[in-house]
Amino acid sequence: MQIWVDADACPKVIKEVLFKVAVRRKVKTTLIANSQLSVPLSPYIDFIRVKNGFDEADNEIVALASAGDLVVTADVPLADKIVEKGAVGLNPRGQLYTVDNIKGLLRMRHLMEELRSGGMVSGGPAPLGARDKQEFTNQLDKYVTRRVKEEEL
Repeated sequence: MQIWVDADACPKVIKEVLFKVAVRRKVKTTLIANSQLSVPLSPYIDFIRVKNGFDEADNEIVALASAGDLVVTADVPLADKIVEKGAVGLNPRGQLYTVDNIKGLLRMRHLMEELRSGGMVSGGPAPLGARDKQEFTNQLDKYVTRRVKEEEL
């Protein structure tokens, strides 16, 4: 199992959780971004910098992710692509993106875009809070625990 992180927009507090889990659980975790990031020195943590450009990091994640991997992203279209490959997505608020829910979430995203462009809705999601961090941590731990057990079989 590998964890891939859409790192440009990933909140710092979530990256810190990922770093702790990578080291403690010995799970390979790779951050992908088009800007330079500092990551802790660890055999379990890597960073790939892609060239600047629309969807460059997303395209790299799609190319590298495999079935059973976990992709941390708030980008629903990216999550749709990795779910098609058999990976699972997890957003920074702790919501899993799976084959069971991704198409509905994609439709909801498109609807919200239309409402925003029509001036019916303004703003975006609320700031990430302590409850979101806890839900993310819980879902991450559940997924890693399950995958580690599956890989041991």
